[in-house]
Amino acid sequence: MSNGADKDVAKWDPGFTRAITDRVGPIIKRYFRAEVRDLHAVPSAGGALVVSNHSGGMLTPDVLVFAPAFYKKFGYDRPVYTLGHDAIFVGPVGDWLRRAGVIEANRENAAKALRDGALVLVFPGGDYDSYRPTFTENVIDFNGRTGYIRTAIEAGVPIVPIVSIGAQETQLFLARGDSIARRLGLKRLRAEILPISIGFPFGLSVFFPPNLPLPAKIVTRVLEPIDIAEEFGDDPDVEQVDLHVRAVMQEALDELARERRFPVLG
Repeated sequence: MSNGADKDVAKWDPGFTRAITDRVGPIIKRYFRAEVRDLHAVPSAGGALVVSNHSGGMLTPDVLVFAPAFYKKFGYDRPVYTLGHDAIFVGPVGDWLRRAGVIEANRENAAKALRDGALVLVFPGGDYDSYRPTFTENVIDFNGRTGYIRTAIEAGVPIVPIVSIGAQETQLFLARGDSIARRLGLKRLRAEILPISIGFPFGLSVFFPPNLPLPAKIVTRVLEPIDIAEEFGDDPDVEQVDLHVRAVMQEALDELARERRFPVLG
């Protein structure tokens, strides 16, 4: 394990995290009328890879909905690390993020945290998922990414799927703009999409400026852990495991969608 992974994980500050959670958590919960269901499904000890769909575009509330609920139930002895793109770790903001448990998204960091007994929250679909069109909001789509499965296998930890609904209604996401991004050659800048949305206060937005999120009701549900070795053997097929994880998540997301009566209102 590299020293970089050790340093990234070691920067988590439970006191700082508690302060952020105590201040921001209630605001997020009230604004989005947020619910986190079935937290009892999270293993009470040991590392676990928490795998979630990603929603809400640039101002995604996913972590700020889940993490405060987790810490309220389990306390601050066990961190929740969130894997984030290295582009967000700029200047003092990067230090604050690391202190709050956001670490650079690579296998070394994830493996170190998991072996230390932490939860690691990963959004395999990344920006591709968080900018999915509102009209297809209830679809689990990781864009073919399966690295999370290999991470769980190598660390020997269960996968804990969670699904969330509501954040794609915080504005009207029209298109990812991936074909436009390809034509403009943005891939060389590590940008695979150029999302188009409509919201408040800027109206039409082509990635920037980001509109403020509407107060859509957000419901997050934790699903039963998946023990890969127990269900798929000692030499699991990565594609098969990924298909199973996404199928379980899709079924749960469909159930949440059937409960939802009105957009935004919930």
